[in-house]
Amino acid sequence: MKVSQAVAKRIREILKQKKMSQYRLELNSGLSKGTFISLMYARYKSVNLSTLIIIIRTLGITINEFFDSPLFSEENLDIEQ
Repeated sequence: MKVSQAVAKRIREILKQKKMSQYRLELNSGLSKGTFISLMYARYKSVNLSTLIIIIRTLGITINEFFDSPLFSEENLDIEQ
């Protein structure tokens, strides 16, 4: 799985845990609709770190909590070099 796909899946997991909609996250984060949609549908190979940090802060979790998921294990990620 690509990093961008793992990030989108992880965001969806956390939204479900917090009983928050994607729409609410989009509004609260202040990100543009286009940026948010591109992130959630993994339209790009990579994810902008500053955008991801805005999402993580809006979710009210730490960076460590976000990446503490099997989605980000080496065997699950397809990282191009």
